[in-house]
Amino acid sequence: MKNNNIILMGFMGVGKGSLARELSKLTGRVSIDTDDLIESMENTRIKKIFEKEGEAHFRAIEKKLSHWLEQSVKDAIISTGGGFFHVGNLQEIGHVIYLESSFNAILDRINTFENAKKKLKKRPLLKNIAKAKELVSERHPKYMACADTIIQTEGKSSQQIAKEIIKNVIEKNAETEAK
Repeated sequence: MKNNNIILMGFMGVGKGSLARELSKLTGRVSIDTDDLIESMENTRIKKIFEKEGEAHFRAIEKKLSHWLEQSVKDAIISTGGGFFHVGNLQEIGHVIYLESSFNAILDRINTFENAKKKLKKRPLLKNIAKAKELVSERHPKYMACADTIIQTEGKSSQQIAKEIIKNVIEKNAETEAK
């Protein structure tokens, strides 16, 4: 596995960030969130980037970040934004895991947070639920095509998913490399 990174991919709100933190805790690896890096690079919120510059500009920033990750980051857990799969070099960055979930389960998950309104507000593509549902359907086959591993997340805690990734991805990759 190039760079020995684990890349968590899936629709916004599926739990990539929470899972990355859990994996980091269990493995001792550094956890990196691409959306947080972009906000730091641009010194503004993603919502503002979408509002002021548009989605195309945001995707260009993601592409730039993906090249930096490929060249500079090793042995990390990388949680990505929902559209990060567009970058084109995911496999060069690391092992790509698609966290699969239904749209309703994602909404239910977000709505269980005590700051649910704030979480929904932070996600510009969730402003229109019908469009967001359409986007999930449109992205699903693209996520599937990019993924090295697919993990169903519904009904599972971050800790359960993390243990599944450790057993079925991290440990298996370590065994393969040792041979």
